[in-house]
This record gives sequence, C-alpha cells and structure tokens, in this order.
Amino acid sequence: MPEGAAFIAAMSSIPSEPQTVPSLVLVKEGWAGALRIRDFRQWLGMSGDAVGTDGTLRRTFVYGFGAAAALVATINTMNVISDLRSLPEVRLFEPVVWEASSWLTAMGFFWIIWVAYRLAPPFVRPRWKLLVHIPGAVLFALAHVSGFILLRRLAYALAGSHYVLGSFWPNFAYELRKDAIGYVLFFVGLAFIEHLLRQQHTITASEQALTFDIRDGARLNRVRLEEVLALNSAGNYVEFILRDGRRLMMRSPLSALEEELGPRGFVRTHRSWVVNAAQVTGLRPEGSGDYAIEIDALTVPLSRRFSEALARLKAPASISAG
Repeated sequence: MPEGAAFIAAMSSIPSEPQTVPSLVLVKEGWAGALRIRDFRQWLGMSGDAVGTDGTLRRTFVYGFGAAAALVATINTMNVISDLRSLPEVRLFEPVVWEASSWLTAMGFFWIIWVAYRLAPPFVRPRWKLLVHIPGAVLFALAHVSGFILLRRLAYALAGSHYVLGSFWPNFAYELRKDAIGYVLFFVGLAFIEHLLRQQHTITASEQALTFDIRDGARLNRVRLEEVLALNSAGNYVEFILRDGRRLMMRSPLSALEEELGPRGFVRTHRSWVVNAAQVTGLRPEGSGDYAIEIDALTVPLSRRFSEALARLKAPASISAG
C-alpha cells in the first residue's frame, strides 16, 4: 500500500547570507523567570510587529510554506491519480485519505524545519551547528509519520473500516529516507527564497533616500543615516547615538538591525555595538588585539573577535577625515 509522497521542491541552491542567531531573552521578575514570547516570535520571524526590520524572515517563512504546500499538494494529487490507475481494486476514498493525511501532517509540522533553519542557516558559524539538522530531520519524519497514521486510522474508523499499516518501525525507516530528502530540499528552498528577498531589499534600499525610521511604540523618528554614529544594545532595546547628541531607543534585537543596516555601511564591532563605518575618525589599539574606535567624541569598543570589522575599518576609505 503506498505511503505518503516524497517531498519534491525543485529549487536552486543559492545560499542565503550569513546570519547571527540572537539568543532568547530571559526576563527575571522576582524569583521567577518569564520567557518573552514576543521576542521569541520576533526571532523566528513570525512576529507581526517586527519593528525596524524589513520583514524578510516573515516573508521567507510565508513564501516557503506556500511554495512547499502548493508543490506537495500537486504531487499528492498526481499520486492519487496514479494510485487509481495502478490499483483498480481500491476506492477513491483510500488514495485520497493516504495523500491528504500525508500533506496535512507535512505542512502541520513544517515549523520544525523552520525552527532548525533559524538555529542553523546555511552559512552559520561555527559550522558544527549544522548538526542540529540531523535530529531536526528525524523529528520531522517522526512527527510526519505518526501524524498521518493517526489521521488515516481516524478517517478509516469514521468510514467503518480499519487502516492496516503493519510494523511501525520498518515503515518509519522507509518514510525517513524520503522525509530526509524532503527536509534537505525544503531547507535549500528556504535559503533560496531568503537570498532573493535580501537581494531585493538591498536593491530597494540603495534606491531610497539614506534615512532610517527609529520607532518606539507609536512614536517615529526619521533620521539620516549619516547622522547615526553607532548603535548600542540595551537589553530588549537598541540605542541609536546621533551626531547631535540625541540617543533614541528602539525595541529590536541588535542582530536584526545589523542585518538591515549592514548593506548600508554599518559594521558589527562588538556583541553590543554596531558602528557607522563612514563616520569613524580613528582607531586606537587597546592591547590583546582589541581596539577603541573613535567617532567624534564617542569611543566604541572593537573586540578582537570581529577581525573582519577591523580589516574593513582599517581600509583607507573607511576612516573619515573628520
């Protein structure tokens, strides 16, 4: 008896840009700790109010899910037609239930692939983090197989019949091979979609005026990027330090702003700092490979861990004449 269709997603393997995965924020209230679900949803890219970001992650998930759902539904429909031709003894009810249950559970557990993708995107550092996709693929296959078995048994029971599968683990091993391939193809598809969206955003940003909207709740401050000296992480907020002395706060992970402002001349120099490379006026060695960055009267740390940032800031064109 045919089981669920293999996942097929014919997508190119253009890699996504490197990403920094932000840590979850634990907020302590007295003796109790409360995980901020809003921050977790924003990290996943599913938050409806991901203020200050271009919505790339959210659109990657939506487009990836939609494309996968459409492709797999098409394949499942073709499998139903094929089953009816090759198995004339079966009723239409059976292949429809087989394929529909496989589609429903595959799409219902798509979030497992998405969470693993956010934990370890294609070019994550260190590379060993990609090992998270091994248990991710096994978990997805286990959820998929268990889910469609339950749905089929329920559908057959409602029809006054009984669904016979046989031994679970041999069937699971068979489905695991197909689901592992599907997992990889879905992963590649997400990377391809995110790459295209980020390319589109970069092109759009280069065509727009060099301004940025700093939002704090309902309040909006529109500033020119040349007036922004640096960004400093402050808990759940990021502080924008402006040339005129203002310090504006915005609720957002620093990593999200780094991704958005990186193509526009901003550089991550420390786990808590991002600077406007065009506004840097000097670099001062601090010993042990660390540096102090001078931006007008502001001094910002540059950690030895950010060697690429140091090389970029040492380039002659990066040091402002003041």
